[in-house]
Order: sequence, then C-alpha cells, then structure tokens
Amino acid sequence: MTGLPPRRMVPAYLATGGRARPGHASLDRLTVLTAVDPSPADDLGPEHRSLHELLRAGALTLVEAAAHLRLPVSATGFLAADLVDAGKLQARTPIPRAQQIDHALVERLLVGLRTLR
Repeated sequence: MTGLPPRRMVPAYLATGGRARPGHASLDRLTVLTAVDPSPADDLGPEHRSLHELLRAGALTLVEAAAHLRLPVSATGFLAADLVDAGKLQARTPIPRAQQIDHALVERLLVGLRTLR
C-alpha cells in the first residue's frame, strides 16, 4: 500500500447530509470559487470548514477544490452551494469558450504578412 492516498473514513454522501439536490443552483465543474467572508464557518460541518479554509488562500475551480479535499465533484458542489448560500463563498460562472477561429481570415492575414517582407 505504498503511494496510495489514505481512504476517507466518512463516505462522501454523508458530507452532503444525504441530500440529492443542493440548495443553491447547481454549480459547473469550472465554476470559480472565492472566499468572501474571512471568518471561519463554525456553524457548518467539518467538510464545509475544510473547503472554506482551502479557499481563503485563493480562488479555485470546483473541480480543483474537490481534488484538494479528496471528495467527488458532486459532493464538493453541495458544500460550495451551502457556503454560497451562507455568504461565505462567491461563485463565478466559467468564462465561455471563445468562438471558432475563421481560418480563411487567418490565411489572408498570413498572405498579407508574407507580402510585407
């Protein structure tokens, strides 16, 4: 068992309180989470406190936070939604992908640059 991370003693579904849906609108995997309130989340569970402490150092996406906490992304989404509802975290939707590049325009640009030589 060398090199394996230690197993969680508490199943991930218990971290969410056994709920099937988060209280806040569901968060995307690439939602950027930032701690807003620096005071500790003492009124919430230990997993909530761990997430809040992690994000006090800086912003992370939901999937990055899940990796740090060694929780499934879905369970981390529940925790983050609870903290957003409590005013401890801010959630920013991911920036949409840029539009596709117009290859014809790029070709014309390259031809124009080559003629400048």
